[in-house]
Amino acid sequence: QVQLVESGGGLVQPGESLRLSCAASGSIFSINAMVWYRQAPGKQRDSVARITSDGRTSYADSVRGRFTISRDTAKNTAYLQMNSLKPEDTAIYYCNGYGRLFSWSMLSDFWGQGTQVTVSS
Repeated sequence: QVQLVESGGGLVQPGESLRLSCAASGSIFSINAMVWYRQAPGKQRDSVARITSDGRTSYADSVRGRFTISRDTAKNTAYLQMNSLKPEDTAIYYCNGYGRLFSWSMLSDFWGQGTQVTVSS
């Protein structure tokens, strides 16, 4: 089963940085937008950053200026560079891609299993 696989999470201190990666575990024909979400304990899953296939980006107000999303479209891979991390950034980070498994497939969502990011002194 094709899915996205996140990596790069971990435990860091406030002010430090992490870089998350998201890659397809199998072959996906194309992915349009790729989005990073996060979910803290007891809270809903929220969008953090989004990038379209032509490179347009958007960010949640809480991370704008600190996080940068990028992608390698040819490899169906996305990245999230997180700088100046704060304790409130602690959450499970999920990668989402909206695209086609095959050229003839309908558009659908692909999800990863998530990677834990903990910011604590």
